[in-house]
Amino acid sequence: MPTAQVLIVGSGPTGLTLACDLARRSVAVRIIDKSPDFPRSSRAKGPNPRSLEVLEDLGIVDRVLAAGSMPPPMRKYRNGLPIADTDPFEASRPTPDTPYDRPWMVAQWRLEEILRDRLAEYGVHVELDAEATGLAAGPESVTVTLADGRSLAARYVVGCDGGHSLVRKLLGIPFEGKTTEEQMMVCGDVEADGLDRGYWHQWFDEDGAVLLCPIPGTRSGWWFQAGPERDRAGAPVPPSLESFRRLFARHTGLPGTQLTRADLLSTYRVNERMADRYRVGRVLLAGDAAHVHSIAGGLGMNTGIQDAFNLGWKLARVVTGQSDPGLLDTYEEERLPVASWTLDITSERLRATLEAIKQPGGGLDAAGTAETTGLTRGYRWSSLSPTGSTTPRLRAGDRAPDAPCRDAATGAPTRLFEAFAGPHFTLLGFGPGTADTLRATEAAYGDAVRAYGVGAGGPADLADEAGHARTAYGIEPGADILVLVRPDNHVALISPAADSQAVGTYMDRLSGTAFRRL
Repeated sequence: MPTAQVLIVGSGPTGLTLACDLARRSVAVRIIDKSPDFPRSSRAKGPNPRSLEVLEDLGIVDRVLAAGSMPPPMRKYRNGLPIADTDPFEASRPTPDTPYDRPWMVAQWRLEEILRDRLAEYGVHVELDAEATGLAAGPESVTVTLADGRSLAARYVVGCDGGHSLVRKLLGIPFEGKTTEEQMMVCGDVEADGLDRGYWHQWFDEDGAVLLCPIPGTRSGWWFQAGPERDRAGAPVPPSLESFRRLFARHTGLPGTQLTRADLLSTYRVNERMADRYRVGRVLLAGDAAHVHSIAGGLGMNTGIQDAFNLGWKLARVVTGQSDPGLLDTYEEERLPVASWTLDITSERLRATLEAIKQPGGGLDAAGTAETTGLTRGYRWSSLSPTGSTTPRLRAGDRAPDAPCRDAATGAPTRLFEAFAGPHFTLLGFGPGTADTLRATEAAYGDAVRAYGVGAGGPADLADEAGHARTAYGIEPGADILVLVRPDNHVALISPAADSQAVGTYMDRLSGTAFRRL
């Protein structure tokens, strides 16, 4: 018999997010990684607004915010001289429906540490020095062979093992796309003194660039990125402290000795590749194992986190017998188009950035748009999103907005996101005409669906005194509307209260012994 219901291969942000989501749903999960030690690389610069919403649902956003900082203004240089300071988020403010208006900078190793700590609270720990070398699928389980000769069995396996994913290769899934060899950077974590840590410094010249971004939580740590040196034959010089010092001196005009340490070195090339399938039987892919793309816009780690959040509730329903395995097909159905879009938008943002830096004052702010926040992506095309399920502002499949409310019983301030948080569906009833359906749904589905009446006055669970919830959801005055929200905080269904069977029909189809498309 399998020793775990789900085995996750790879303990980066994608694998850890999935493990946390499964563990809180009482799914027996194991997570392994081939590395002998946890990495200390800063790498990805942090979660975008949509990923912050995911991390809030997992109960750790306060820890992430405390460990990091908001993105600093960008100071751009030309010929070694500062010529422009730009704050891409200067005009941004949180709104009632969007509590996070900007990405948050936190070293990747620190984010992973926070996720591991959360996972440990469920009694699950990453198993290091466990390199997967083989995969064998049976009718009821999958067996993963490790380099040390051990075998681990689980009902499902998820490959979260990065762009060079062995799980993907063992499945024989093509990873089509291209690698642009001429677009490369050398990167690393460096120590540097004498620079103002209130800025992300960006030196762009016609013959190259050096970028230094302060690493939150450190006294003198910086992310270093630069175009590589070239040897006499034109080949890129491997990253090293000595090479970084030469690049720093050349582009900044400052002494190279200001860089006192460089480690976790890497060479980055622009890869744009995507798997054509996310599932083969009992094995699935997520994160970089399924898609890689340009770093422009900062969507790499974030797309993986959001893959995991989409997959977690579906996989949990299947392994606990609440849904037929056909539900897992909707993971690929929903997330593969998002990956395709991500490849397109990051490629376009890279082109825009390369054009911007040709002019004095241009910089990495050209890479960010409203679309790179992650807040605009939904699943309107999904078979889980019924047609005709709409309000003037929302359709089934859209991200479910937040809104400040008050707990009608205590008067304490609360938010819709607090109602959503956790491994359940949420049913919102706008208007007194929804009361009967709310109570009947709770009685029929128990903890699987939590129901809340949302009203401006009178009997309601959540008081929407300022009308922010009705505005966010596009509920017209006097209308009695039901909104069912999925566990990944996307709208499942919008229905008039008069259709009292709509919610039950949706949940019953989802829970059927043979999953039926909605």
